[in-house]
Amino acid sequence: MTGQNIKNHTNSIEQFKSLLKKHSLKATAQRLAVHEAMIQLGHASADMVTDAIRQKGETRVTVATVYNILSQLALFGVYDYRMSSNNKMYFDVNTFPHIHIYDREAHQYRDLMDDDLMNMIHERLRHKRFRGFKVEHIDIQLVGVPSKKKYQAAKQ
Repeated sequence: MTGQNIKNHTNSIEQFKSLLKKHSLKATAQRLAVHEAMIQLGHASADMVTDAIRQKGETRVTVATVYNILSQLALFGVYDYRMSSNNKMYFDVNTFPHIHIYDREAHQYRDLMDDDLMNMIHERLRHKRFRGFKVEHIDIQLVGVPSKKKYQAAKQ
C-alpha cells in the first residue's frame, strides 16, 4: 500500500453520506460542513474547522459540536487524529500509512510521502517481537522548527 496512490475513501460527499448511513447517522448540515472543511484543510483542529465553516457562512456550528463530530468520525476511521505539543487534537483526512512532520512553533502538520522509507520500516519491523505487545500499526512523526532561512524570510 503506497501513500501516494491512495486517497481517503470519503473524499466525495456521496461517499461520505453513504458512510454516515452505514453507521446510522444522518447527513446533517453540520456533519457535511465539517467534512467539506476537513477535505479543504487536510490537517486541522476543531477550532480551525469551525473557523473555516464560519467563514463560508452557510452553517452555524460551535467548536464543541465540531470537536464531537470530528471525534466520532475518527472513531469510524474517516479521519486519523494526533495530539500536538500545544495540547490540541488535530485531525487528518489521510488515514493511510504515512509520515508526519510537525512544526513545533506553528503547531502545524504536513504529510511526508516517502514510500521507500515506510516500506523499509515495515520490512525491518515485520518480524520483530516486542515482549508483551502486538504492534497494530506504525505512526511516525518528525518534530521540527522552521529552518533559519525560512524563519528569516517569514520575519521580513
